[in-house]
Amino acid sequence: MVTIADVARHAGVAPSTVSYVLTGKRSISADTKSRVRESIRTLGYQPHVTDRGTSSSRTGVIGLVLPLRAGMHLPGMMRFVTAAVTTARRHDMDLLLMTADDGASGLRRAANSAQVDGFLVMDVEMDDDRVPLLRQLSKPSVLIGHPATARGLTCVDLDFEAAGAKCVDHLADLGHRSIGFLGAPSAVYRRSTGSAHRTMNGFSAAAMRRGVAATALSVEDDHDSVLRATKALVRAHPSMTALVVHNEAALGWITACLRASGRQVPGDVAVVAICPDELAEQMSPPLTSVRLPAEELGRHAVDLLAAKLDGKQPPPLMLLPPRLSRRASTPDPALVHRRAAQSG
Repeated sequence: MVTIADVARHAGVAPSTVSYVLTGKRSISADTKSRVRESIRTLGYQPHVTDRGTSSSRTGVIGLVLPLRAGMHLPGMMRFVTAAVTTARRHDMDLLLMTADDGASGLRRAANSAQVDGFLVMDVEMDDDRVPLLRQLSKPSVLIGHPATARGLTCVDLDFEAAGAKCVDHLADLGHRSIGFLGAPSAVYRRSTGSAHRTMNGFSAAAMRRGVAATALSVEDDHDSVLRATKALVRAHPSMTALVVHNEAALGWITACLRASGRQVPGDVAVVAICPDELAEQMSPPLTSVRLPAEELGRHAVDLLAAKLDGKQPPPLMLLPPRLSRRASTPDPALVHRRAAQSG
């Protein structure tokens, strides 16, 4: 059976372009129309014959489900959105942003409408109430993030447990034996967002494995909360010499708040962040970081959804390995001591 995907490949266009030629829903250039129609004739495609995800009734629009919730850092989320929009255009598709926080019921309403061909789903919880419905829908979906089990789904994510562990291993290798952790706002942990929980779990497990004293706190995304949290860590652990931060909104205040707590970065406290590289490089001093690959995740998610719309079935879970880039915030402790002695 010849499908729209077959016609699209033959004509060298996106499947949605074939749909637009068939339905007339959008203006397509005369040359492209001619090429698509010639491919239809050559392959013997019958427009009334459809298969799941490659129907001639496709809209060429995908829904990005990004509920606006407490504790979300919108500038960070927009990196995912920008990558998804850009990649969707390469597939000749548009993106509909869906920001209502109405869980499975809202997703069901969207699925029953004719607006979108499939879904990208973000802010995925460990026990997400949208997951059972996503497994049942006739419209395909891809999750940016993953719940406790990815069975029957398609998910792409950073390996956040490995990311938390990588931060600890880097600091332990430098000789640090007391490490603090500042995580996402408390609301993010209360709703069991997968990335936050997995990062903290990976951090804690690695600290135990390396014999490192560790304390982990959530922190809200305002200056006073960051100051209180850093002071609390220093009071509780005067010997703390390193800090891991998994909270983009808090990063701009970390150095100043540690200074207000009597600690200099990097002389007294080494800092590792889990964030985009460009954000880590903007800090003073530039922060060693495990890269949060928002653009890569957004691109992979759209590519996977496009593949599903073409009738393919990707593996349930794609985990990107963490990559650490060392910068000025985690110098060799011996070098710090030598510089201190020379300045003294």
